[in-house]
Amino acid sequence: MKSLKVNDEVVVISGALKGTKAKIVKIDRIHNAACLEGVKTVEKHLKRTQFNPRGGKKTIQLGIDLSNLKLVKAAEYVKSAVKKVDKKAEKKAEKEAKKAKKGAK
Repeated sequence: MKSLKVNDEVVVISGALKGTKAKIVKIDRIHNAACLEGVKTVEKHLKRTQFNPRGGKKTIQLGIDLSNLKLVKAAEYVKSAVKKVDKKAEKKAEKEAKKAKKGAK
């Protein structure tokens, strides 16, 4: 689904995680997958290196195919175009107010 975006709340509709509700953290359009918050996480063991002398573990989120997700609640987005229109209207109102003050004098 191309309509899914980050911070949308979705439910898994098929697979082993069916019925799970979560928020989208990251979307990978190339692999057609989405990472969900707290769902399908794995720990990767890191080898000791010069840059990471202690080694350790790293938590990684695996993706779920977008076709297995259904939108429950869309995140609210503020469009910049709406803001621009509001600013233009404000500037126009200010100009009219200045003209009215000049005309009153």
